[in-house]
Amino acid sequence: MKKKEEILISIIIRAYNEENNIGKLLSLIKRQKLSYDYEIIVVDSGSIDKTIMIAKQFDVKIINIKPEEFSFGYSLNKGIEQASGEICVFISAHCFPVNEKWLEELVTPLLKNKRIGLVYGKQRGGDMSKFSEKEIFKKWYPENIDGIQNHPFSNNANTAIRKNIWEECKYDETLTGLEDLDWAKKVLDKGFLIYYSSKAEVLHIHNETWKQIKNRYKREAMAFYKIFPEQKFGFFSFLKYFLLNTTMDFFHSLREGKLRIREIILYRYNQFKGTYDGAKHKDNVTKELKNIFYYPNKRR
Repeated sequence: MKKKEEILISIIIRAYNEENNIGKLLSLIKRQKLSYDYEIIVVDSGSIDKTIMIAKQFDVKIINIKPEEFSFGYSLNKGIEQASGEICVFISAHCFPVNEKWLEELVTPLLKNKRIGLVYGKQRGGDMSKFSEKEIFKKWYPENIDGIQNHPFSNNANTAIRKNIWEECKYDETLTGLEDLDWAKKVLDKGFLIYYSSKAEVLHIHNETWKQIKNRYKREAMAFYKIFPEQKFGFFSFLKYFLLNTTMDFFHSLREGKLRIREIILYRYNQFKGTYDGAKHKDNVTKELKNIFYYPNKRR
């Protein structure tokens, strides 16, 4: 590593009880072929497994935050505060680069075009991923359609941003999710560009129960309708999108040679029921609700 002031890229990993993933991710990052120096920052929000012990085996900086302080925006802000690089890269602890060029593909658009403020990469599911989630990844992260986009979609599971933009516009710490969408919207409003890179690919592995899937979509919907209060999602929308997406998943799974009726129905029901519940939620986010959203497996 070069001296701190010469580091160009800071890789920030948010983690909580990721002992099964953090070592693999850090090993894959260390194998990246890149001509620029980088640092790795792990922001841990109260892991009670071996996450920190494993991370300490690598050359990383560890930042600890209290579970009760956690939000996605807060953990990112704390990580970026400690970052030395001009470019901040975010990758979830349960994401894995598919090759040794991932990091270069993610940061190169920022280095080539100063008008670009944010780059996000492709995500795919693994062998154990739910079929419907893999279909979602295919829709959200298409193949070979790289370039500038005119809408604020992005995802901080696999993203790079300019730190100097963040210094003027921090992540919203009050949102229960979609802090990436909110920040990307503000980046566009400031006149910067957003770039999608299908070559910067990671496998994004969720190992969630059906209840956790519903809660994930609920907290994201709560955030979405705070960012876009003019949008609506009522019972008719729930029914429409559940039936439409379930039917399409049946069709695509049949084309692959295996109809996964129960899995598809359960995934899409919990996805859109969570979205419907989140769209209706008008109360403040209580401590109990935060624990359900952020720490569903927390030992008591």
